Amino acid sequence: MDRVISGRAWVKGRLQPVDIAIDGEGRIQRIGRDLRATHRQDFGDRIILPSAVDLHVHFRDPGPPEAAEEFATGTLQAALGGVALVADMPNTAPPVVSPAVLEEKAARARGRLAVDTLLYAAALDARQIRRAAGLAGAFKLYLAPTTGIESPPAPSAIPGILDSVARTGLALSVHAEDPAAMRSGIDSRDPRSWNAARPIQAEVDGVARLRPVPASLRLHIAHVTSAEVARRLRQDGVSFEATPHHLLLNDTSGSDPRFKVNPPLRTERERAALWTAFAAGEVPCVASDHAPHPGASKELPFALAPSGVPGVETLLPLFLDRVRAGDLSLETLLRAACHRPALWLGVPQGRLAAGLRAHLVVVDFRQRRRIRSSELHAPCGWSPFEGFEGIFPTDHFLDGAAIVEGGEYVGTPRGRILRPEYAPRPSTAPESSKAL
Repeated sequence: MDRVISGRAWVKGRLQPVDIAIDGEGRIQRIGRDLRATHRQDFGDRIILPSAVDLHVHFRDPGPPEAAEEFATGTLQAALGGVALVADMPNTAPPVVSPAVLEEKAARARGRLAVDTLLYAAALDARQIRRAAGLAGAFKLYLAPTTGIESPPAPSAIPGILDSVARTGLALSVHAEDPAAMRSGIDSRDPRSWNAARPIQAEVDGVARLRPVPASLRLHIAHVTSAEVARRLRQDGVSFEATPHHLLLNDTSGSDPRFKVNPPLRTERERAALWTAFAAGEVPCVASDHAPHPGASKELPFALAPSGVPGVETLLPLFLDRVRAGDLSLETLLRAACHRPALWLGVPQGRLAAGLRAHLVVVDFRQRRRIRSSELHAPCGWSPFEGFEGIFPTDHFLDGAAIVEGGEYVGTPRGRILRPEYAPRPSTAPESSKAL
């Protein structure tokens, strides 16, 4: 065996002292006790966990000169936050609507990635989907206009799009807000009025637009904000995600455009209900929806300011702190942040098990610190979680090689562009993902 990493790890449903043997290809070879290897690193009573997988980031690359993010800076934040794989959305400038744009985007990313990256292509029509399927890692469907996607498909085109993606075997993530349910004429001046303008009913109707779902489609609903929508998706066996901002913030957390997101922040009652569902293990995945904008653009009048918040660096630390506080079980977090996202994308990681890639983070639950934008690495220079507590990884290993040591990035841009290695069964709802 090439090397062994030792410490306390979540194995077979509990924390226990183990040795994790890693082979020369960067895969977990064996988990046991007193394993011999050429190199050994002992973390004592610190906790070894699988690295997170973030299904939903916007790194704005390619993008305009004033863009607040790019592959190099975004994946650096992921590495420091304990995320080993990010899935980057297609609404860039230009949007990823053809194989040529997708290949250009991949070329820009190569040699600049601190962690692995999977690239979404936009799902617009059957012909474009067929052409992009050989290069894309997954597809994204927007039911409403958004940054970079000004003209989403007509409702009549959606069944054909779902069928076309199903035929590729790739996964499909959907921004499921129905524009017809949004309310015009509301003066959007703060998160509360934004919530009123884009109500939960828009999500309910957006999900309804997707029925019937082809049996073979690996469907996933992005950034669900309502416990009721979550309940309906669980009943249908459909995968979905919730974000840290929808789980931890509400529409009174702040009044300025830094708290403007799509879908909007909801009321405290709705936020609390979604958190209760998450803590009960009823939310399959968490994802950051990392979508930073320059500070100056967030100082525009609320109605004119762009939507989105940074979050890939704080995704795992925020929830690890909730584990420390006793509000969330470690097992629930590992399923939602590591195992199920990897399962849905079809990549062999997200758990501590022989044969999987040795993407590992080391955390010390005694090392809790207050989140300050000045100490984070987002070029936009701000965070909606200013003042929250977080537990950041002390160390991070990508394929068994250290990329973070003592909380500092020590790696090189060795991340890869990934595509699925296997196609699991369509649903990754809670009841279909029991093994950890």
